Amino acid sequence: MEPIKTDLVVLGAGPGGYAAAFYAADLGKKVILVDQSPRLGGVCLNEGCIPSKALLHATKVLTEAKTFAEHGIVFGEPRIDVGKLRAWKDSVLQRLGNGVASLAKMRQVTVMTGRGYFESSDLLRVETPEGQKFLTYDKAIIAVGSKPAMPRAFDLGNPRVMTSREALELPDIPPDLLVIGGGYIGMELGTVYAALGSRVTVVEALDNILSGADPDLARPVVNYAKKNFRELRVKTRVLDMSTAGKQIRVLMDVNGERVEELYDRVLVSVGRVPNGEDIGLENTRVIRDEKGFIKVNERMETTDPKLLAIGDIAGGVLLAHKAHKEARVAVESLCGEASVFKDVVIPAVVFTEPELAWCGLTEEEARQKGIKVEVAKFPWAASGRAMTFDKTEGMTKLIIDPESERILGAGIVGHGAGELIAEGVLAVEMGATAHDLAACIHPHPTLSETFMEAAEVFYGYATHAYSRRKRHAEAS
Repeated sequence: MEPIKTDLVVLGAGPGGYAAAFYAADLGKKVILVDQSPRLGGVCLNEGCIPSKALLHATKVLTEAKTFAEHGIVFGEPRIDVGKLRAWKDSVLQRLGNGVASLAKMRQVTVMTGRGYFESSDLLRVETPEGQKFLTYDKAIIAVGSKPAMPRAFDLGNPRVMTSREALELPDIPPDLLVIGGGYIGMELGTVYAALGSRVTVVEALDNILSGADPDLARPVVNYAKKNFRELRVKTRVLDMSTAGKQIRVLMDVNGERVEELYDRVLVSVGRVPNGEDIGLENTRVIRDEKGFIKVNERMETTDPKLLAIGDIAGGVLLAHKAHKEARVAVESLCGEASVFKDVVIPAVVFTEPELAWCGLTEEEARQKGIKVEVAKFPWAASGRAMTFDKTEGMTKLIIDPESERILGAGIVGHGAGELIAEGVLAVEMGATAHDLAACIHPHPTLSETFMEAAEVFYGYATHAYSRRKRHAEAS
């Protein structure tokens, strides 16, 4: 069979893969985009970011309806139709998938459905529904992503033991749900199921949940979980699981004490592993690290001159927006431009209740690295807009270089933190100072003005927060 020739092959149509394919096509490249799923978008669109946020929005409506009873608006007891909720969530995914496919068609990107396998560095075999096809190319970008980790000890072959993929299918609302892992995925899905009516227990082996975030920012999330989950356990290890009729028997070590309990379902949320197996990487010159991630340089180039890699398969933080940025760098690299993925500010967002987001340097990282910083915090209890949302538990926090007064990092916990953190990203990326932020007029009443007031706290003249500190802010 004569191979199909093209300028660029992109293997994997997630947020990194399709972004790379579209950008390369915009720059005049002939592109073939290969993915084994007929619906483009990868894990993020189909099994991760989008379905989880759809369900989180639905359950937020439930939660707010209940809390507003004390403010004089009383709704009847909600009736949850899991089938309709699942169908609505799936309709969102279908619309987005159709949108990506339409954009590919507009750009004349050839989409090929099938499993890709490298026969060599410059030959990709694709197992399509119509049979085998072979592709040759000038360059290929590997963007095959990752999948939820399932430790062998937890893999019982029982559908009641789920990863995030199965949990987002919303098979039912289990009376008792155990979530193993207190990271962002475990806490988000714990929030969903708790709002739907499950008694949720989260167990985490480390000393605290959401370990990447500063403890003061994570505290409101912990407080919500303690109030709305059945239990939140840290320093807890799951020792063994087994099937017990229609339940799962779980043996765990809780602060040195052995505890055995029964759960209707178990969600295993202990990280993700790269999808580097069974795609023929051994037939190329690509080198992977001890965890299976492909090694790349700052230009997203692998050790094989024909191949680049982006997104989760290339390691680092496993986030869709990081993959999107890497896609731009990879395409510019193969086009000969001097583009590198270096010193990039990557925001993190946890869509719990309340939301949690941060970017740049955290206070904890500064402490560990011995970097001298000053921290300015503005409590949302002093925000008029937060009060109108009935969400005063939040906080906006700035990490500032005391000498240059540059903003090195930002963190937010509270309503809409994921939408607000972009201002912090811009400030860190552009090298803004606290004075730059304080001098920008922010609309009132909004949550965005908490950034301005946090910067004013640094100088000691925040209107809605008293600070003893007095520092003169000079115009730059």
